Amino acid sequence: MKKTIFIFCLQAACLWAVFADDAELLKTADSLASYMDADFSALYTIVQDKPGQGRSATEALVYRRDSSETYVIIIQKPPVSRGQGYLKQGNTLWFYDPESKKFNSTSSKERFQNSNARNSDFTRSTLSTDYKVLKGENGKLGRFNCRILTLEAVTNEVAYPKMKIWISDDSLVRKTEDYSLSGQLLRSSAIPDYYILEGRYIPKAILLTDEMRGAKINGKFVKEKTQITITTPSFKKLSNGFFSKAYLEQVNK
Repeated sequence: MKKTIFIFCLQAACLWAVFADDAELLKTADSLASYMDADFSALYTIVQDKPGQGRSATEALVYRRDSSETYVIIIQKPPVSRGQGYLKQGNTLWFYDPESKKFNSTSSKERFQNSNARNSDFTRSTLSTDYKVLKGENGKLGRFNCRILTLEAVTNEVAYPKMKIWISDDSLVRKTEDYSLSGQLLRSSAIPDYYILEGRYIPKAILLTDEMRGAKINGKFVKEKTQITITTPSFKKLSNGFFSKAYLEQVNK
């Protein structure tokens, strides 16, 4: 009996240690996708491919200050959307329409400019606080050796209640799968390569695949896809004025 109890306790301790290691790995992955010690800016080109409808492209300037949970996004193209903007301040997200000159509250869960991206895709990574690790296993993703974590949300503020995430040996996220509460795969993403700038990592491109939306082309279901390409990244200090409603109004004058 004592031996059985000892073996059970040993197994439980080993399992706890594995979960603790996976939780720490998730924190490390968050830290590499967040810039708490610097402001960040870049040009994001978002190309959406809707089967049967063609492609559409959006260019946006993104300014982030992760230390204060804020970002500003200003649409540059297409011309019909130029000047539209987003301002995140903590848990509040505003959308600015230059036509009406009004700010309307929106959600991080909403689609960004009707693409397969979500507004939450443009802020710092908070996976380790938004999710708990249910399972971890080793696996391969192309040329990468990865730790594959199965996650479950601990808050209803996230866009997806369940996730799987592939983290490579260098602690960088390489792939994610987003699931509904019932376990239906809704979206997947891939991040094959990163820039290294001033010792920080920035995705070069993010490929998003909507697993539910698409169209039949020649009898085959083709999924909607969105590619986000990030160029001209910078960690130059930004003025406090960037992160305000006044700035979004000013750039449209």
